[in-house]
Amino acid sequence: MTYIDGFVLPVPIARKGEYIALAKSMSEAFKKYGALKVMEFWGAEIPEGEVTSFPKAVALKEGETVVMAINIWPSKDVRDKGYEQLMEDPIFSGGAEMPFDGKRMILGEFETILNE
Repeated sequence: MTYIDGFVLPVPIARKGEYIALAKSMSEAFKKYGALKVMEFWGAEIPEGEVTSFPKAVALKEGETVVMAINIWPSKDVRDKGYEQLMEDPIFSGGAEMPFDGKRMILGEFETILNE
């Protein structure tokens, strides 16, 4: 059964082009090491909730939007091996400045329970 990485992060709207370029190169790296699919979603309508919401979760600031991303892997084992290889890849170890605040990123790993 597939295994998913999920990410939610704040990205400055003015840096959208930089973020897309980074996402494309990261996608190539994830797929190189076994990901089946990489999807990125630019926030279009992200309402502020009263108790919780995407904006609250990432401490969204003025001039930012929420980006959601998922990486689909064939299994947890492939994902874990892929991440070991990714950590050695220059895209991760190159020290490039990220076009977002990674401290406010939410991430998690998920097991597929329904795929219709």
